[in-house]
Amino acid sequence: MFDLTLPLTALLCLLTLPVAANDGFGGLAATGLTFSQTDAVAMEEEDLFIGIDRIAVAYVFRNLTDTDVTGEVIFPLPPVSVGGLMESDWNLPEDPDRDNLVNFKAVVDGAEVPVAVDRIAVIAPPWEEGRALAEQYDTPGRDVTADLAKLGIPLSLNGAKIEEALKGLDDAGRAEATKLGLAEFYDDGAGGAYAYPTWSIVVRYHWTQTFPAGKVVKISHEYENRSSGGLFGWSDPPEDYMLSEAARYCVDAGTSKAMAKALAVRGDDGVEYSMGMSWNIAYVLRTANSWAGPIGKFRLTVDKGKPTNIVSLCADGIKKTGPTTFVMEKTNYVPERDLEILVVGPMKN
Repeated sequence: MFDLTLPLTALLCLLTLPVAANDGFGGLAATGLTFSQTDAVAMEEEDLFIGIDRIAVAYVFRNLTDTDVTGEVIFPLPPVSVGGLMESDWNLPEDPDRDNLVNFKAVVDGAEVPVAVDRIAVIAPPWEEGRALAEQYDTPGRDVTADLAKLGIPLSLNGAKIEEALKGLDDAGRAEATKLGLAEFYDDGAGGAYAYPTWSIVVRYHWTQTFPAGKVVKISHEYENRSSGGLFGWSDPPEDYMLSEAARYCVDAGTSKAMAKALAVRGDDGVEYSMGMSWNIAYVLRTANSWAGPIGKFRLTVDKGKPTNIVSLCADGIKKTGPTTFVMEKTNYVPERDLEILVVGPMKN
């Protein structure tokens, strides 16, 4: 029996930075199941559904060898900046410290399996450096979980709780936190101190999985989609500052016109302007490349939520299949880029 160690890889590219609280909210990108590079197990099928509120994936894996393969299958969420949580709104549950943050559920061959959940704290280097590091090591940055434990700081995603813990440190604790690069402390100008945490929290779901020799294993999982988004305006043709978004989401001429029309609002003074809501959904496809060979059959379904919403993404051959659904199908598919999906809709949504 082969025993594989299946590390957490390529996470920093998932990090979604928070935006100003009055404009929008930060959120989580998403990825498929992480597996170390292997030639033993192939992903024969992937059926991926992405909606505004839910993501569901069904896989068919086949062990190509005559020996059982066992290892830890991991579903990682991207690092969540604790400092960012304290500075802006995030699309997280009302209780961000609940054990199952996104209500993740996994099913193997028709039966739900128990999934372990753990949290680690990391200090991620600058984005480009961190992306390279994440491709080489098990964590996207320096693991500071033990350092926080020594100082009595919880692995919390509650900004108020973290701020209270940092302010509760004595002089020695503050000095140690500063030395370790865990926090920055400032005089708030009113006789008190302001503490800014520098670490991020990574939530990982995982379970031990055996792929029997020469056999097929069907794995599916689903969870809450908690993407970033917020207030969103658009004009047609796009203004210069909108061109980067147009390129990121492959907004063509027809989609640009549809977005401007869908978001058109007439103010009390009779002046028409563009303003609505956006959901900026990111999904990492390239983790599929860690399995043996290409994805035999790949199917992507995107649901924009309401017929009045507009969706745009870079997906060759995607077709509308219903009032809110779009489908792309590929064979022998090797993802070369990750999914970036923009859904926009009028404020009445």
